[in-house]
Amino acid sequence: MTDLSATTLSSAPVPSAADYPGLDAWRDLPAVQQPTWADSEVFRSSVAELAVLPPLVFAGEVDVLRGRLAAAAQGKAFLLQGGDCAETFDGATADKISARVRTILQMAVVLTYGASLPVIKMGRMAGQFAKPRSSNDETRGTETLPAYRGDMVNGYDFTPESRAHDAARMVKAYHTSASTLNLIRAFTQGGFADLRLVHHWNRGFMANPAHSRYESLAREIDRAVKFMDACGADFDALKRVEFFASHEALVLDYERALTRIDSRTGLPYDTSGHFLWIGERTRQLDGAHVDFLSRVRNPIGVKLGPNSTADDALRLIEKLDPQREPGRLTFITRMGAGNIREKLPPLVEKVTASGAQVLWVTDPMHGNTVTSPNGYKTRIFDDVIDEVRGFFEVHKGLGTFPGGLHVEMTGDDVAECLGGSDPIDQEAFVDRYESVCDPRLNHMQSLEMAFLVAGSLAAKKGA
Repeated sequence: MTDLSATTLSSAPVPSAADYPGLDAWRDLPAVQQPTWADSEVFRSSVAELAVLPPLVFAGEVDVLRGRLAAAAQGKAFLLQGGDCAETFDGATADKISARVRTILQMAVVLTYGASLPVIKMGRMAGQFAKPRSSNDETRGTETLPAYRGDMVNGYDFTPESRAHDAARMVKAYHTSASTLNLIRAFTQGGFADLRLVHHWNRGFMANPAHSRYESLAREIDRAVKFMDACGADFDALKRVEFFASHEALVLDYERALTRIDSRTGLPYDTSGHFLWIGERTRQLDGAHVDFLSRVRNPIGVKLGPNSTADDALRLIEKLDPQREPGRLTFITRMGAGNIREKLPPLVEKVTASGAQVLWVTDPMHGNTVTSPNGYKTRIFDDVIDEVRGFFEVHKGLGTFPGGLHVEMTGDDVAECLGGSDPIDQEAFVDRYESVCDPRLNHMQSLEMAFLVAGSLAAKKGA
């Protein structure tokens, strides 16, 4: 997190329809994947409460991030974005939050060395409480109930009471996000992120004989850290890191209620998170999500799946980044390992030719979801890595910069994705599958991915 002392948003006004009429234009547009709140009075009181609560993040922090992402779009930094598929209220414990932050920091050390570039550290955290679903309903046996849409909307238990869409959950999501951010700030500013400590944690990964093929790179990092220490590097400065929060801006009632006017610039910021993205299911050009996010100052991401066209990308740029501002727009591609090498090049070529300077990031998770023979939703580690390799190959071939990695991961020892050097098999799902939505890489798989990506970055650097 960045220093909060210079920010002034805490007393900033909530924008009204009269002051910023465009902010509410989305209400007249098609809005897909939205809750159907069960109680209108609870909805009104919840939105009213959110509208006057302090912002979760600040305009100054958002502006810093936009500058960092601009550097990444220019090939001068690399984005690492990771965290839960869907956060849960029960999962917002100190142990689980610290494990996620720790894993991201460990991955970042490896990637920083491989790329010889700053790594922007961003969590899918402190707001990732809502998920789009392919069906509005779920049927078990003879009973059909609303699908689970994330803890911000309804509960996971398969009962009518739990699955009702409850607007009071938005307020709980706010408070859970606030406590998560407080803990993240303490971790990243209080010595938990010390480079020497984080590097020491990675030695535990290398102690497993299954990871011996990464020993050479680990030794190089170890020598680099020792060299810095011997030279008197300012490790006090390296005890603190910037850490940004992001989530899919799915529930528009929540996002609009947390939009504030920056007292410095008079411009609207969505203060629910530093970075917000629009999902593959909600990126309609004439839809509510694209319209709303086009009007706030946050850096914005858009997920692009295998059916995305170059014209889709150009129209999204025109809508979301008409000023062609570096750092404003990130395209997060989620093509699938079998599609990435064919589907991505036309998009990158046409966007590059247009002169737009977007940041290209790979999400190798969502295009590689399968069902295991014993019935669990899973991903195969080799497919995930193959999509990352394809992403790098495409950019190398086109002379463009592969700017980041977006992964669903956890710091815990779960079993949800098959494979890895210390392989997870489907039998482990019975006892160690914990995700309420999509499968995540566990701690060791996440670190292995970092070592593999670092190798690709190092190869690109030496090319």
